[in-house]
Amino acid sequence: MRIIIIIGANGRLGAALTREYQRAFSVKAFARSQLDLGKLDQVRSTLSETEFDLLINCAALTNVDYCESNRDEAFLINAQAPRLLAEICSKKRARLIHISTDYVFDGKQNTPYIEEDPPAPLSIYAESKLAGEEEVLRVPQNNLVVRLSWVFGPDKPSFIDQIIQRARENETVTAVADKFSSPTYTIDVASWLRLAIDKNASGILHLANSGGCSWQEWAQYALDVCRNFGIPLKAERVGAVSLADMKNFVAQRPVHTVLSTARFAALTGVQPRHWREAVAEYISAHVFKK
Repeated sequence: MRIIIIIGANGRLGAALTREYQRAFSVKAFARSQLDLGKLDQVRSTLSETEFDLLINCAALTNVDYCESNRDEAFLINAQAPRLLAEICSKKRARLIHISTDYVFDGKQNTPYIEEDPPAPLSIYAESKLAGEEEVLRVPQNNLVVRLSWVFGPDKPSFIDQIIQRARENETVTAVADKFSSPTYTIDVASWLRLAIDKNASGILHLANSGGCSWQEWAQYALDVCRNFGIPLKAERVGAVSLADMKNFVAQRPVHTVLSTARFAALTGVQPRHWREAVAEYISAHVFKK
């Protein structure tokens, strides 16, 4: 049986992958308290003594603004640690799947980004994640970098959960209307990634639910779905604010990072479902029941 290690198992994606993959594989899952990518010696000693065929790294330092003033820590966790993971996997002849981000792009392109589009990071976080991609792909092994965007799921609150909670408590809710990307449901990622593994995908792969939207559009649709299910809300409409209005943002964010999943569709024959369908399912299964 294939033995899979999942790092970052207490995160939104890591928890979903752990739960889904335990049904078919032998999974060894590490939360940050068990394996901290900021401690390279611990990572080296723990993984060197562990048998596995595939390692999925879902861990990262993802606080974009924190990274701006903590560059060394960002590069340690997001670049140096992935390089070490790739070296360990190479020695064990195991595959590495490394989770990355749409933030490696500058967002100046109005069409969906494909894997071959040149990255242009705008922040320390984005620079460190791009460096991690390069380190993982530099090792001569059949490794895969998966870029995701706007991840949501049942295992850890995300933007969509925050919006619903605010709408339950306040009559006024706002969201950014001039930043666009692709919401990505962790449950879908688990099934897509398994298909990619079976197809022995390597290099870079974009995974996201189809369609693009703004934060405001995503938020408004979530409230519309809640209302259809009879979930009581104080706010019915999501007001618009601009990215420039977000004075608490320290790091620069890319404006348009909708990801193309054409390569995944060509590889597997599967077209990711629309983000609206995924959001409706998520609310039905995990919000409506609360």
